Amino acid sequence: MQSANEMPRYPLFINGEYCEPASGEYTQVINPATGDVVGEVAMGNEADVDKAVAAARNAFDNNSDWRRMSPEKRGKVLKQCAQIVLANAQELALLEVSCSGGTLNRVAGMDIMAVADLFGSLGDEVTQFPFVEALPTRPLPELVNTQVWREPIGVCSLITAWNFPLLLFAMKVAPALAAGNTMIVKPAEITPTSTVRLVELLNTVLPKGVLNVVVGAGSVVGEALTLHKDVDKVSFTGSTSIGRHVQQNAALTMKRVTLELGGKGPGIVMPDADIERVAYGALWGVYMNAGQACESGTRLLVHEDIYDEMIQRLKEVSEEVVVGNPMDPATGMGPMSTETHYNKVMQYIESAVADGAEIVTGGKRADVAGCEGGFFVEPTVIVGVKNDMKVACEEIFGPVLSVIKYSSLDEAIAIANDSDYGLSAGVWTENVVQAQQIARDLRAGSVWINDWHMMRTDAPFGGYKQSGYGREFGKYSISSYVETKSVSTSFERNPAAKKMHKIVHTKLA
Repeated sequence: MQSANEMPRYPLFINGEYCEPASGEYTQVINPATGDVVGEVAMGNEADVDKAVAAARNAFDNNSDWRRMSPEKRGKVLKQCAQIVLANAQELALLEVSCSGGTLNRVAGMDIMAVADLFGSLGDEVTQFPFVEALPTRPLPELVNTQVWREPIGVCSLITAWNFPLLLFAMKVAPALAAGNTMIVKPAEITPTSTVRLVELLNTVLPKGVLNVVVGAGSVVGEALTLHKDVDKVSFTGSTSIGRHVQQNAALTMKRVTLELGGKGPGIVMPDADIERVAYGALWGVYMNAGQACESGTRLLVHEDIYDEMIQRLKEVSEEVVVGNPMDPATGMGPMSTETHYNKVMQYIESAVADGAEIVTGGKRADVAGCEGGFFVEPTVIVGVKNDMKVACEEIFGPVLSVIKYSSLDEAIAIANDSDYGLSAGVWTENVVQAQQIARDLRAGSVWINDWHMMRTDAPFGGYKQSGYGREFGKYSISSYVETKSVSTSFERNPAAKKMHKIVHTKLA
């Protein structure tokens, strides 16, 4: 794309090739750890969306070899995608870290492996998915042969968030490919580089027009993709407020929609819980990616009998976390994504103090040597929190843990469920049988017992309530990218033998 001495530039990728944006405009991509410019990315507009949708539409409508490819062949394509990810792991990881602020530890040790595993596991799942299902005979309307067919929806708009660019990309692209769709990906304009590069790499094994990428402002490119008449499906990951808008846009043409939105994950710490396991596990639940994860465990509900001891250990473990340059393997927590987001997180912390809560550790800007231009927040634990405080109700998306004291299990469950969100929840206890019972009462799409972020590529992930709807990962995600039709065949040739006909044809002998 550029010589060694030039700033990396990332054009759009449409119909199997790089192309310049219609406007000719590019914007800078900033490393949030240093404030340095690490690249320039094309800023698409409505004309670029039209071009990409046309390419995807043509690839779907006029390439029956792709749309009707056998599950076995499609599985091989998905496994090729997994191999491509692993073969280019170092390049993709460095691109991801430099623009997102995610630590090298996390991106290399978790994200890249999860992306490859997701493509690979869906390569297996697609061969077992019930694309054709035969129904048993029934007396009505007659003894007909009926099959249920699951077919690709068509052209899909896949809109990802800035916090986990590669992982969110794979969570949408892999099942869309598995089902036989074509697609346009819109990554966040602040973290686009790894996505653009991976689209180029995957196009080496995909037909032209199947996988396209248009970067641009959500208000322009995202708006166009959710309104476009030739788009059949929208999958969006982001805030609940934008998710509502996406849903409204999609409703105008009855597009199929999957939404993975915000969260305010509650973890209930039972009085018998292991303090050490909770301290490390709960803080992993909120400090991973500096809290910039929708399924983070941001509310910790602690029983009054162990409250003081738990607070002390949370403070000590928080102060052991290394905040630093994401490229340094010793770093456990990196920066906020942008200066604007940094300021938002700090405002939430200030609001907690104003509401009467207390900061027991953190709560300030973290100074990192060599990263003076970065947007770092100290690991923060806030106590004396009430569930109606802003810091407990709203998604902060930062390294901030709100600790709430409770007295009875019924009270804890009520507090946990008293939220607009329902993405994740958890229980910390030595009694796993009771934990399973508590899990039934928690209104969340994922419930984790004695740990957090226990996401698997073969287990469904998605939310209750205003955390969205639809499920990602595994065979459950393929179901979100198919339409279902029934096909019935009659073999009775004699009209007089058709009992249902006689409802109208009363003289039929």
